[in-house]
Amino acid sequence: MTETPSIEPCAEHATSRSSAAWLQLMARIYDPFLWWGERAGMRLLRSKLLHDASGSVLEIGAGTGLNIPHYPDDVGGRLVLSEPEPGMRRRLVRRLEHSGCVARVIDAPAERLPLADASVDTVVTTLVLCTVDDPERALREIARVLRPGGQVLFIEHVRSNSQRLAAWQDRLREPWRRFAGGCVCNRSTADLMGACGFTVVAYNVAWRGMPPIVRPLLMGRATLT
Repeated sequence: MTETPSIEPCAEHATSRSSAAWLQLMARIYDPFLWWGERAGMRLLRSKLLHDASGSVLEIGAGTGLNIPHYPDDVGGRLVLSEPEPGMRRRLVRRLEHSGCVARVIDAPAERLPLADASVDTVVTTLVLCTVDDPERALREIARVLRPGGQVLFIEHVRSNSQRLAAWQDRLREPWRRFAGGCVCNRSTADLMGACGFTVVAYNVAWRGMPPIVRPLLMGRATLT
C-alpha cells in the first residue's frame, strides 16, 4: 500500500515551461539512460549502501524508485520517499505499487522537508546532492530531521581527485547541468557535509558505464558531530 498525500508545491518547484518540458522528458528517459551504469555496478553499490538502512527512513530525491528493491524488509512501513518532480514521482509510485514495498511518497524538495525535527533515523541520498539548488540548505534540513544518533547514507557525484578530469568537469559543468536536469558534476560534497556539522566516513568509487565527468562517486555514511 502506498500513500501519496497532496502537498502544496514549494517555491523551489518554480520552473519555466521549457525546463518543465525537459524535466518531463528526463523522467521518461532516466531509467534507460542509467541502464548500463546500473548493470555495470551501480545496482550493487545501491544494495551495499542500503543494507545499513534502519529505523524510520527518509529517501530524498527518490526519482523513479531505483533504490526500492534494495531496502531491508524491516524498513517497510517506516519508509518515506520524497520526490519533487511530477514525472519522476509518477514513475516512483508505479514502481512502488509493483514492488509490494510499503512506503509513503511525498512531494517536497530537499531544501524544505515537511517532517518534524528529529523524526528520522536514516536519510538516504543517491545522486541527489549534485542536483539540489542549494546543497548547504538541503544538508541543514537533513540535520534538522535526523534523530540523535541518526545517519545519512549516500552515493553522490563529486569533483574528481584527478586534476585533468576535474578540469573537464569544470569546463563541462554548465552544459551537463542543462542536459542532466540540474546535475552539477563537480561539487565537493564531503567538504559541504563537514561544513554543515557532519562527520563523514566514505570512500571513492567509480560509476562504470557512464560518461567520465560523472564517474567519480563518493559513497559512505555521515553522522552529526
